[in-house]
Amino acid sequence: MRTADLSRHAEAPKADLELIITRIFDAPRYLVFKAWSEPDRAMRWWGSQGFTTAHCEMDVRPSGAYRVCMRSREGTEHWQRGVCREVVEPERLVFTFAWEDAEGRPGHETVVTVSFAEYGLKTRLTLNQAVFETVTARDLHQGGWASALDCLADYLAQS
Repeated sequence: MRTADLSRHAEAPKADLELIITRIFDAPRYLVFKAWSEPDRAMRWWGSQGFTTAHCEMDVRPSGAYRVCMRSREGTEHWQRGVCREVVEPERLVFTFAWEDAEGRPGHETVVTVSFAEYGLKTRLTLNQAVFETVTARDLHQGGWASALDCLADYLAQS
């Protein structure tokens, strides 16, 4: 193969580096939006099952920053951070997302868009995250978000 052919085969198509998840929640849109935008609520569900939210700072406004620490059962901490780009209450949140390394430096940054639509008395949430560096990274986030959204459903059922 020529060099150009090698690079073409090594890169995944952009669509393969994007994550889209849609879920229906049995809660009104304003409440689902608050669960995403208020730190005291986010701490009660953020993260995959089996994790706790050990730290949650959120300044939910355009150019406002957030920083979250999820702690595994074994005590391993996973820090993430980002900046809010768009806040349209109760319709949409757009923010950057990056994991931090051990020194607190951000890694690869993606953009997350969460849309909240009325669905009768329920809420249809659509999460879009892109662009990932690899399909493996996308798939890891797919599992993490799916588990976190299960935690959100449990939280909303108790609210």
